[in-house]
Amino acid sequence: MRKIAPFIFILFCTGLIFQACNNTPQEKESYEAEWLGETQQEIINTIEDQFQGFSRTMVEVGYRYQELYWAGQDQNWEYAEYQREHIEEALESGFVRRPERETSSQQFMSVALPEMEKIIEEGNKEKFLQNFTRFTASCNTCHAMEEVAFMVVKIPEKRNTIIYF
Repeated sequence: MRKIAPFIFILFCTGLIFQACNNTPQEKESYEAEWLGETQQEIINTIEDQFQGFSRTMVEVGYRYQELYWAGQDQNWEYAEYQREHIEEALESGFVRRPERETSSQQFMSVALPEMEKIIEEGNKEKFLQNFTRFTASCNTCHAMEEVAFMVVKIPEKRNTIIYF
């Protein structure tokens, strides 16, 4: 259910935007969800605020980064690839909202993620752990380029979730 809720919210917001954009200037709409705003621009601004910038992207990436690490530790390669893929998707969605972030992530997107994909396909735990150190360094390089080097990514020491396989 937790995975479905954001999707439903996005569909709802997309429907509102589509409806708002297709109204002719003469039409006067009333909206049930008063928190969104009254004018089309207020609604769009509220929706943009709800999506936020890149910080929400980083929350998701951080969660999936940790899950990726533990999946590799467990040699659960399907789950590891699932997390790697969703890290990539989360970043791509974040770039839509904040395109200026894409430049600093070039190395991560074009080198670190594809390298991780190959290592996961091999299913070699030792290689995975070696590569994960480089993967982590790539995260920190991007943070430094974005002038947030104080956000240091470290290899997880404690598992926050339990995945059974």
